[in-house]
Amino acid sequence: MGSSAPPTPPRSAAWIVFAAGVCAALHVGKLPPAIGALQQALGMTLLEAGFLLSLVQAAGMTAGIAFGVLADAMGLRRSMLLGLVLLAAASAAGAVAHGVPALLALRAIEGFGFLMAVLPAPGLIRRLVAPQRLNVMLGVWGTYMPLGAALGLLVGPLWIDAFGWRPWWAALAALTTAMALLLWRGVADAAAPERAAPADSVMSRVRLTLGARGPWLVAMSFALYSSQWLAVIGFLPVIYAAAGVGSATTGVLTALAAAVNMLGNLGSGRLLQRGVRPPRLLAIGFIVMALAAAAAFAGGAGSALPPAMRYAAVLLFSMVGGVIPATLFALAMRVAPGEQTVSTTVGWMQQWSAFGQFVGPPLVAWLAARAGGWHWTWAATGAASLAGLVLARAIARTVPPR
Repeated sequence: MGSSAPPTPPRSAAWIVFAAGVCAALHVGKLPPAIGALQQALGMTLLEAGFLLSLVQAAGMTAGIAFGVLADAMGLRRSMLLGLVLLAAASAAGAVAHGVPALLALRAIEGFGFLMAVLPAPGLIRRLVAPQRLNVMLGVWGTYMPLGAALGLLVGPLWIDAFGWRPWWAALAALTTAMALLLWRGVADAAAPERAAPADSVMSRVRLTLGARGPWLVAMSFALYSSQWLAVIGFLPVIYAAAGVGSATTGVLTALAAAVNMLGNLGSGRLLQRGVRPPRLLAIGFIVMALAAAAAFAGGAGSALPPAMRYAAVLLFSMVGGVIPATLFALAMRVAPGEQTVSTTVGWMQQWSAFGQFVGPPLVAWLAARAGGWHWTWAATGAASLAGLVLARAIARTVPPR
């Protein structure tokens, strides 16, 4: 008896995967609006807040490639489900935690869950959509992080003001549990584990990737971008609260600053299609981020720029900076040593992205604590952007024009 072809997945399946990614990103965006409440309730220092903000990236920083291999081995859908379950469990436990050390440990667990939930998603989307829709859906997927972070920054202050930070953690645990159930029921196991690659084959791909120049350049560029973006956007609620801005207004302002990053991501794809060289886009992104951060933070409260202009600079920082990650993902496909190392290259790049997000916020928090304010933030972001320009020039010499 001949086997029948597998049923075509419903069009909604890929959107469920996207929604699961947004849900996972909410756990990254849930913390910034709660920092003030956590400082009051638990006596948390600003430096501890910086580590709490960045610990969700600890798993990606230490084992990005390994988690990519794990997802392939256990099945993409199954990996996403396990990641969502870990996020829900850690968030539920955080709702009843009574100390900063416990929250730090749970935040690290959330990092593992986040990575397991989002790393398999592009591959799962590829298996769920028709080839002619793939580029569109992958473009949509590229907005999961800024969208999830923006939702957390927008809804979080309102929820925390009304109910407190513990119900905020509990609500996201419930939402993530519901999302896991929806993924389990709404997405067929189209990503059943393929035949596992031999261990020597896996290690040879890793060695080939790490032995090439291109993957290192794009990975370190991503770290320089992610470190400053999360540091600036993540601490905006604290900065505005210290300036006397209401929590609801702060939530809207911060959410908008995160959301405009999507415009840069989407715009980068169009510019690349029109023939703009990737190193030029990287250079534009890093230059604008440096100048915009200087306009937003230099001088602190004594800045010659009015508050509205400084906030416009923050929007410019996030929006134009958004061309960098999309450009780097496109570059990863070109600098990978071979077809069989594309996923390894992307995993390595995401590992360095997580490293940047882990290091950036504590560094900026330390600088603010030493300086007695946020007016030297621009120096940290400017140094990162300068290093990014050096790498963009190196990429221009490494990647031949098409």
